[in-house]
Amino acid sequence: MRVLVTGGAGYIGSVAAAQLVAEGHDVVVLDSFYQGHRAAIPAGARLVVADLADHGAVDAAIAEHRPEGIMHFASHTLVGESMQKPFLYLGENVRCGLNLLESAAKHGVGRFILSSTANLFGLPERVPIDEGAAIEPGSPYGEGKFILERMLRWIDECFGMRFAALRYFNAAGALSPDLGEDHDPETHLIPLVLQVALGQREHVTIYGDDWPTPDGTCVRDYVHVSDLASAHLLALHALDGGSRTYNLGNGRGFSVRQVIETAREVTGHPIPAVVGPRRPGDPAVLVAAGDRIRAELGWAPRFGDLRQIIASAWEWHRKHPNGFGDAGTAPVDSTDAGRTADSAVSKDSADSTGSADGRGAGG
Repeated sequence: MRVLVTGGAGYIGSVAAAQLVAEGHDVVVLDSFYQGHRAAIPAGARLVVADLADHGAVDAAIAEHRPEGIMHFASHTLVGESMQKPFLYLGENVRCGLNLLESAAKHGVGRFILSSTANLFGLPERVPIDEGAAIEPGSPYGEGKFILERMLRWIDECFGMRFAALRYFNAAGALSPDLGEDHDPETHLIPLVLQVALGQREHVTIYGDDWPTPDGTCVRDYVHVSDLASAHLLALHALDGGSRTYNLGNGRGFSVRQVIETAREVTGHPIPAVVGPRRPGDPAVLVAAGDRIRAELGWAPRFGDLRQIIASAWEWHRKHPNGFGDAGTAPVDSTDAGRTADSAVSKDSADSTGSADGRGAGG
């Protein structure tokens, strides 16, 4: 199948593109490099450099390459930023998605996979969260994703373009020591913790230790990025049976303290942590109920253990302490990293609870 992957130079998009290539598909990556990285694009994939905001460029790319399916990862994805710049998320994310959908329908694309989000559920009434949970988006970012989901329902109705909306929780880990997570700014808990081990941050901040959880810190569902990507491939093949929506996660929650302690064990670094105040709007627990996708597609996480997830991320970050900007460098020794920690520039204002939070970068 010929598949267009928007944001295929980003974190999750690049892993999905790599898995598509490995499975024998003809892959076209469309990315603006707003946050994506050329080095993340798998060998064998073709590249179209374009911004989804340029409807003409998007239409020309689809007309030229004639994809049978589209995986849409490209998006602004910072939850906190969306509260400060709501029109960027309710405007640009939606308009870019609409440009893509309009051209896809015009040129007869039959399959569409949307990278959606658990932020649709805001402060959930019940946990684990299944697909029937009330949708009350927790931010303009989540609202924009929900608007795209509703658009897809009508495009299926009007044009017969089958879709899958995959609402996933916290993507984490690395596909390999050479393909991992590189965001700027970084807002995800696991890479933030590992940056402390590398001496790039003085400490990690825990936002509140008085939550109604076993150890008082927020609990989140972490799913390995390769497991997420495999779900996209399964969903792509399943669309012959009709459109569908799935919540994606391990079905297990890990607290912030558990993540930090496991990272200490994996890296051999003390990883200092400082407790700060709660942040308004943070839910105590976010865990997915993945029963539907397990039953219908046979999907199950292969890397569900927290230590596995962190160890794969650590291999990537040790080999690439500056992300894709230093491809091919020697691994950093965690002991040496510890010696530089005290003099590192602190960036501790970033999101350190692991809440699921780039355009063209694909999350």
